[in-house]
Amino acid sequence: MKKTANTFILMTAILLGQVTIAQGASILNSKHNLSISGPGTIKASGESEVCIFCHTPHHARQDIPYLWNRSAQTTNYTPYASSTLSATVGQPTSASKLCLSCHDGTIALGAVLSEPTPISFMGANTLSGRSSSLTTDLSDDHPVSFDYQSSITSGNLELVDTTALIGSQVQLDSTGQLQCTACHDPHDDAWGKFLVMSNQNSALCIKCHNKSGWAGSTHATSTRTWNNTGTDPWPDSEYTTVAANACGNCHRPHTAGRHQRLLKQVNEEDTCLACHSGQVATQSNIKTELVKWYSHPVDDYVGVHDAAEDFKAPGGVTTHVECEDCHNPHQVNSSTAVAPYVSGRNIGVQGIDAAGAKVANAQNLYEICFKCHADTPNNVITTPEITRQIIQVNTRLEFMPGNPSSHRVEINGSCGADVPSLLPPYTKTSILYCTDCHGSDNPTAGAHGPHGSTNKHLLVAEYKTHDKQVYNGADYALCYKCHNESNITTRTTPGFDHGGHVLDTNKRTSCSTCHDSHGISATQGTSAKNRRLINFNTNVVTPNGGELYYDGSFFKPKCVLVCHGRTHNMR
Repeated sequence: MKKTANTFILMTAILLGQVTIAQGASILNSKHNLSISGPGTIKASGESEVCIFCHTPHHARQDIPYLWNRSAQTTNYTPYASSTLSATVGQPTSASKLCLSCHDGTIALGAVLSEPTPISFMGANTLSGRSSSLTTDLSDDHPVSFDYQSSITSGNLELVDTTALIGSQVQLDSTGQLQCTACHDPHDDAWGKFLVMSNQNSALCIKCHNKSGWAGSTHATSTRTWNNTGTDPWPDSEYTTVAANACGNCHRPHTAGRHQRLLKQVNEEDTCLACHSGQVATQSNIKTELVKWYSHPVDDYVGVHDAAEDFKAPGGVTTHVECEDCHNPHQVNSSTAVAPYVSGRNIGVQGIDAAGAKVANAQNLYEICFKCHADTPNNVITTPEITRQIIQVNTRLEFMPGNPSSHRVEINGSCGADVPSLLPPYTKTSILYCTDCHGSDNPTAGAHGPHGSTNKHLLVAEYKTHDKQVYNGADYALCYKCHNESNITTRTTPGFDHGGHVLDTNKRTSCSTCHDSHGISATQGTSAKNRRLINFNTNVVTPNGGELYYDGSFFKPKCVLVCHGRTHNMR
């Protein structure tokens, strides 16, 4: 009781200007000192009392504690909302509403209950139009006035248990709600922005947030700095490394550019490219890849991607591609892997497995690709570029185990038969990544992965599909990454004469005329007719007497077809 009385006497003395408060981190040297002695550009033109703008020993509000000196707001606010939010967020309550009596920018700073007329100000009368004004639209601000424990109970398992907050710098209010005061102490600016503790390495954020995989992620551990080219990725931060900025690399707790999930930029990719345009991640300049003629066009979509989207839900999702479709920024790391498994670049991303089922965390890289390049309605390719004997646009089916033949991207895939032209270290049992063929055309200096390429279909090397072209090995550079060119171009007797088909003036056949590079589904092809990726381009190859097939049952295979006007009768 004595302590309470002394506290009241001290507050009264402060209000009356009779106590000198220690300098440094105190309110006197902060922007919350709105008196004429305050250091800010907005302050009273004559009032010398410091605490009066919030507190008064007389004529205070009776409905709340704190000797509050400001009127109750009647403002209706737009609270934060998100498809991944488990909490129920309503109108601001308790301390948050008190903070907003200045920080929504609608009420004059000098409008206090203890004075008959508002205290006059210089600089501005309200915070409206300034970064410190949150306005009445709180949808771009960290949610407040919600029951923290209920958020966990309702499904947010990436929040720290309430027991861990006991005795910490982050405190809930007396009802268990999270308010502005969980992060901010309006009387102490020791850490800047009135934070209750340092937020270096996002120490404040992780007091509540426990994102899966975050501690070992690149964004939590990288010591990379800005190279002083382009735009500063951290213009409002005193920290100079990726690790030190941590959550702040991508998120802004107030006035966020993209409201859901509080991303710094309106366009999702701009948040990523702030660092991944060569300014911080200097060996990963994604921007130069995305502007190439063929790319995953992330800048074509704004606000379509949703962290809660379900590719297997009825109706699927609206067609789009964003960085987050392939990368999880909370888990991404530098760990390596071998095909078909995901590396640290793609860990923690939703996918579709080989059976067509949704998986929350893709284990194999092809599962991420299958989200958009497999089952309808998500398949972005509805018409094949080459009209073939067997039409299949579902890439998942093209690579399924048990197919007559396919390039192996799954552990139990099938290449059909011997492939004598393979270059070391490849063998007929080698597993491939989709990105072995689809990715940057500059694999040495370009950013790894299928961000962009100068080659059609986002290929890492040239692959011409037109017949009757004078042979140039560079036209089939993609194939020759794995296959020995001299084996292909050498005239072979006995055996199949690849050399004659690709070199002879009256033939000059493209690889794609006979071979379907992904594979042939077991539901459509057979091992007798579709081994060795045989699936003819019907614009070049037509039926012979009503029949069109490749007989792969012999060591020396035979065809029944018409190709370039030449009839083949089991030839």
